[in-house]
Amino acid sequence: MAERERRVAAGLPAKPRPPKYIPKDLPVINAMTRLDRDDESVSFDVASAVEMKEKITTQNEQEDTLRFGFDGLVMSDRVRKLLDLQNGSQKEVVSSQKRRGMELFQLREGDTGSSAVQVVALTTRIQQLQTHMARHKKDNSTKRGLDALYVRRRKVLDYMERKDFESYRKVVKSLGLAR
Repeated sequence: MAERERRVAAGLPAKPRPPKYIPKDLPVINAMTRLDRDDESVSFDVASAVEMKEKITTQNEQEDTLRFGFDGLVMSDRVRKLLDLQNGSQKEVVSSQKRRGMELFQLREGDTGSSAVQVVALTTRIQQLQTHMARHKKDNSTKRGLDALYVRRRKVLDYMERKDFESYRKVVKSLGLAR
C-alpha cells in the first residue's frame, strides 16, 4: 500500500505499466503505402514462384521413383520396369506424390515436422478423402474425419501466418489454397 501512495504522490499511475505498453492515443503510422506493399507482395510472389520452379525442375531431373524404395540401385531395364511406379498400387502412387510434395518444402533432409511440410501432408490426405467422398457420398465417418483434417490444416496455417509469414505465402500459393 505504501508503494502505491508513493507512486500517486510522485504523479505516476497507481499501477506500473506492463513492459510492452502502448498508449491508446498513440497514432498508428504505416511505414509503407498501399501501392508499395502491393509491389513488394508481387515481387515476393515472383521470387517464390521462381524458387519453387527451380526445386521442381531439380526434383524432376532426379531418377524416376521406384516402388519399395529401390531408388538409386543399379538394375536391368526389365527389373526397372517391374519396379516402376506405374505398376504400383494407388497407395504407393499417393505416398510417392506425398513424399515428393514434402521434399519441396523441407528445411533439411528428412524434415517431416516443419509447418510447411505438415500442411503439404495434410493437403494430400485431404485430397485423398475428397476423392473418396466423391464416390461414397453417404460415408459420414469419413466426412467427419475430413472436417477434422480441414480444421487441423487451418490451425497449422494460422500458426504459420503468425510465425513465418513468408513460408505461409509460399505454401498457400503453391498448393492453391483459398485463404
